[in-house]
Amino acid sequence: MGHLAFVTGPVRSGKSRFALALARSHGEAGVYLATYRADPEDAEMAERIRRHRAERPATWRTLEAPPVLHAALERLAPAPEVVLLDALGVWLADRLEQPDEALLAAWNRELDAFRAAPWATVVVGDEIGWSPVPPDPLLRRYRDLAGWLGQATAAAADEAWLCVAGCPLPLKPAGSRP
Repeated sequence: MGHLAFVTGPVRSGKSRFALALARSHGEAGVYLATYRADPEDAEMAERIRRHRAERPATWRTLEAPPVLHAALERLAPAPEVVLLDALGVWLADRLEQPDEALLAAWNRELDAFRAAPWATVVVGDEIGWSPVPPDPLLRRYRDLAGWLGQATAAAADEAWLCVAGCPLPLKPAGSRP
């Protein structure tokens, strides 16, 4: 059975850097599962992607936003030792045209596959619900879905972490899953 870790936090909290270090503790034969589908349309997004690529080990393989994550991972040869999925919020944003129930069911299928995989998986999430209630219905829906997906991921995970101001705080220590 695969080890599942969840790392969440607000923007610029250090969660991606911590998640990479956590992933590397599970092995060097890694796969970075990028959830951003489109080519960057602005310089800031291009720089963000460049920075993330530069932080990853050169030996890691990258999968760019496959439609069904676990199916793409299962086709890899050789199989990885660890997979780093960055980030759940972007995965969600690319699927908002689907009904809530379909999104939640699709993510639960991914979680089941991650837990059954022969490799460790580290999922990076996004804590976006700490701000005022957005006035726009689509933003409220996104915020709510991100919260529900984060709860489902933490519940399925073997360990969960919250990063704030560059400090990882254990929410669910390894081995504490019921």
